Amino acid sequence: MIFYIAKIIHWVFLSYTILLFVWIISSWVPRLAYHPLMRFVKFYTEPYLNIFRRLIPPIGGTLDLSPILGFFALKFLERMIMGFLRTIA
Repeated sequence: MIFYIAKIIHWVFLSYTILLFVWIISSWVPRLAYHPLMRFVKFYTEPYLNIFRRLIPPIGGTLDLSPILGFFALKFLERMIMGFLRTIA
């Protein structure tokens, strides 16, 4: 049972990581911002990234380091949850 919960948690974190990658790639092509898929991605990634933008605002107004912090935080949180699941298994 714990194995399946761990797999689901892993896939949730992986899916969100992929959403962050899509957001990064789309930020390089401004015309993509109007695509319905990109509106979906932005809706789910912007609130998360805004947490890190408050810690480190974009440098020079263009270089945004929040996705890097977001990736580290996601990985850290996933490892914490997986470690907890290992202890109760």
